[in-house]
Amino acid sequence: MTAPSPDAAPLKLLLILPHPDDEVYGASGTLMTYLGEGHACGLVTLTRGEAGRTLGLCDGPEELARMRAVELAACLEVIGLTVHEQHAFPDKYLQGEPLEPLIEVAREAMVRWRPETVLAFPPNGSNGHPDHITAHRAVKAAWDSLPEGERPRLWYYASDTPPENEALRAAWLAPNVRHDVSAHVTRKLQAIACHRSQALSTVDFIRKYPERVTTETFHEVGLD
Repeated sequence: MTAPSPDAAPLKLLLILPHPDDEVYGASGTLMTYLGEGHACGLVTLTRGEAGRTLGLCDGPEELARMRAVELAACLEVIGLTVHEQHAFPDKYLQGEPLEPLIEVAREAMVRWRPETVLAFPPNGSNGHPDHITAHRAVKAAWDSLPEGERPRLWYYASDTPPENEALRAAWLAPNVRHDVSAHVTRKLQAIACHRSQALSTVDFIRKYPERVTTETFHEVGLD
C-alpha cells in the first residue's frame, strides 16, 4: 500500500484483518459495490497465513505463505481492490503476544487513510479463532486511541445466526447494517474460489451461512 497524496480522498471502507481470505467471505460484495460507485477502499492483512491449512497443495509454512500471497492477489484482482497493505506478523503471533505493534499498525492505517468506516472482527472473533479475537482487540484499541471526533465508523462482521458455542454466543453482536450484494454474487464466488488452499473454510461458510453469500451483514458500533 503506497502513501496517499496529501489531497487524496479518504477511503470509503478500510478492512483490517489477520489472514488472507478474511476479506472475501463477508465483505467482498460490499467492496465491489463501493468500488463500482467510484469510492476508494483498502485492506490491511496482518499475517501471511502460513499456519493455515494446506490441503496437501504445498509443503511447509513458507511455501504456504507464498501460495496464499498469490491467492490473495488473484482474489483482490477479481474484487478490483488495489489498495492493499501486507504485513508479515507471524501467523499465530497474534495469539498471546504483545498487542502494541498491531495497535500501531491499525492506528497508523486509520490516520493515514482517513477511512469513513473500518471493518474488523467482532469481540468473539466470529468463530472464536484466537487470531481473529486478537486482531479485534488491536483494531478496537487503535480506534479508541483516536480523538473522538476523528474516529471512523467501526463495523464488525456479524451474522443473524448466533454461534452454537455458548461462550461465543455470550459475546455475539447482532447485525444492524445490511447490504444486498446479489448483483455481485458471481464475482464474489469467483473471488472466494481464488483461495484454493482454504477450500474447507469456503465449505464451512456456505454450509453455515448461505444467506451471507448474497447479503453481507455487519454490526456498527454505537448504532442504536
